[in-house]
Amino acid sequence: MQSQNSTEASAFTYRFRMRKLMEKKMAVTQEKIDREGGMDEGDYGRHVAPEGFRWDFIPNHADGSFYGYMGWAVNFESLLASQPVYVNPYDALAGQTFFYLSKMKSPQLTEEDIRARRTPGVVGHIWNPDFDYSHLKPFHRKYHIVHGIGNDAHYASDLQMGLELGWGGILDKLHRFQKQHGRDKALFYECEIRTVHAIQHWIRRTIDEIDRRLEAEADPDLRANLEAMREVNAWIVEQPPRTLREACQWLAWFVLAKRTYNRCGAGGQLDELLRPYYERDLKEGRIDDDEAVFTIACLLLIDAQYYQLAGPGSDGQDMTSRISHLILDAAELMDGPCNLTIRVHDGLDQALFRRGVELLFKYRKGWPRFSGDQALVDGFMRCGYSKELARKRIAVGCNWMSLPGLEYTLNDVVKINLAKVFEVALDDLYQSGDTHSIDSLWAHFIEHLQIAAEKTADGNDFHLRHQAHNEPELVTNLLCHGPVEKGLDMTAGGAQYYNLAIDGAGIAVVADSFAAIQQRVVEQGALTWKDLRWYLENDFPGSEGEQVRLLLHNSERYGQDSGNRAEQWAVKVSRAFSKAVRDQNQRYPDYNFIPGLFSWANTLEFGDAVGATPNGRRAHEPVNHGANPLPGFRDDGAVTAMVNAIAAVQPGYGNTAPVQLELDPNIADSPEAVAKIQALIQTMFDLGCTLLNINLIDEERILEAHKDPSKFPDLVVRVTGFTSYFSMLSPRFRQLIVDRILSRRGTL
Repeated sequence: MQSQNSTEASAFTYRFRMRKLMEKKMAVTQEKIDREGGMDEGDYGRHVAPEGFRWDFIPNHADGSFYGYMGWAVNFESLLASQPVYVNPYDALAGQTFFYLSKMKSPQLTEEDIRARRTPGVVGHIWNPDFDYSHLKPFHRKYHIVHGIGNDAHYASDLQMGLELGWGGILDKLHRFQKQHGRDKALFYECEIRTVHAIQHWIRRTIDEIDRRLEAEADPDLRANLEAMREVNAWIVEQPPRTLREACQWLAWFVLAKRTYNRCGAGGQLDELLRPYYERDLKEGRIDDDEAVFTIACLLLIDAQYYQLAGPGSDGQDMTSRISHLILDAAELMDGPCNLTIRVHDGLDQALFRRGVELLFKYRKGWPRFSGDQALVDGFMRCGYSKELARKRIAVGCNWMSLPGLEYTLNDVVKINLAKVFEVALDDLYQSGDTHSIDSLWAHFIEHLQIAAEKTADGNDFHLRHQAHNEPELVTNLLCHGPVEKGLDMTAGGAQYYNLAIDGAGIAVVADSFAAIQQRVVEQGALTWKDLRWYLENDFPGSEGEQVRLLLHNSERYGQDSGNRAEQWAVKVSRAFSKAVRDQNQRYPDYNFIPGLFSWANTLEFGDAVGATPNGRRAHEPVNHGANPLPGFRDDGAVTAMVNAIAAVQPGYGNTAPVQLELDPNIADSPEAVAKIQALIQTMFDLGCTLLNINLIDEERILEAHKDPSKFPDLVVRVTGFTSYFSMLSPRFRQLIVDRILSRRGTL
């Protein structure tokens, strides 16, 4: 068939359709930049509502906001019924979101009030004032803790359950358990049922839009696609999917519902989720690989969810299949921001592994990522879980792992600023009158680290005791094992496991500071403790201060040489942090606290909160990214040295301390490049690393894009765990990425 709208002589090809879809995406991205400015988070595919569109939330509290089961159910229902619906006749799938409900609930308070009640690092999360945690706030401020109180899901639902049940089956399940529990859990079931009805109504509104498009569409190719799109959606509004296209459309609606509700972005094991539908369609002659690739590409385009490929099943056998390869082909066809992770283990299909590395080189957009199965499985087993269960815990977020549908976590939203803890400890040493020694400083650091961990755990417990009255997980509850059966929100006892992540950030600042004091003050006597204090308090003033700063800055550094002073301190800090986090299990035996090392976008705000430090870092400069050394840690930027350092500080309990690599794309010119990177990835996971993110961007291009992002609208970078269009990031966050890339020398 020939398309009347096609500018090509060829037919209505999948490549042509994807180009039309990407043109639309780029236009939407530019509209978001023009109307909303920089956004330091992932590219979620969200569209901008038409000019003049207005929706007001319905408050259910005297403060003017909304909270609890009914508050969220009513507003979710209202938003889905009001926001525009989206249909693109070139797409295989319908639907898009325009809003995040969790960012729209701020009442009419002063900016000062909103800042005081907002979860640090998460714009829009306002806590229910009926539940006061003022007893914890002094500690949150003192140690600059991102406490997670009031934050959203960051765990994974069991998408397989949704595909098997469909929306009608989910409703049947809700009604069945509603009858069993009676009045006792009436509010829970009423709100969950309203949530499903709201999603179904959203789909039906979209079907109505497809009908309107069909009435006006004369192009036979577009009409045929719209008719197929209508048939798919008309089926899945009630029934479980039967085909690959229906499965992708069902997943798309659930993804969009989660995003609209509270921005949650956890995906699943995408190849295994889609494999039965692909194999059935192929066997029955309903699909070929080209159509399968295009359909999956449309799913990836709708929202940059975190999906995992390959890895061992519960029996230890590799899960790579034909559709694993097709998903990579789909990412290639889509050629935009993407968050696929390949899980590397001894049995991994080497063709899939190689293909992933080839795509990194070819498109230079930071995908796919790679996770290390062995360290993740061994670590989670140290938390008391079986190997079979540990293998089910998959990569579904920036740095985080999750058992789909089984555990509630606070992944990536709870962090302790280790650099701030160090600053407090150093000041405490000076104020205490204790002997100024490295051992005394370490003792003060451990004391404050323990307090910070305890108060963070106290915040986790407070969150879990009250979050259902603040922001229940009405959407993610639907595909989890326990909430529907028990009539309890995931935050309120509905989950099977409570594995609460506490991440540490700024480890390089702390390790380098201890090493600089040891080297320059204690061993060499180049500075006295008193002099050090003065220069830090005054941020290394004047030319003399700069000389002192450089003296400290040029001390041994984490990532520089294996086993040097700074690396020894880094290992010591990591182990102390892990112990402080794990110690909380004794205080709260119903939870399993799991340490990680990660900073996400908090790299900037954590640095803002800390003055000058003994490693020669000036006041308010960013802390290090995740578990990475600080920029400029070695003159040659040797990748192997950095990998060895990060491997040495892995927390060791099944959560990650990611490796962020910034490589010169010129290495791809070597015919051995792919094999070298494969070997590097395998080596780092053999050493015990858990997760790898890579950027391949040349310095000239990133500098040009930083000056004028509009010249490079399609430049995609891996910011941290997520990829994003560079032009969408705020100037300060772009600078952070530029500094990372410019500091590398990229030797392998």
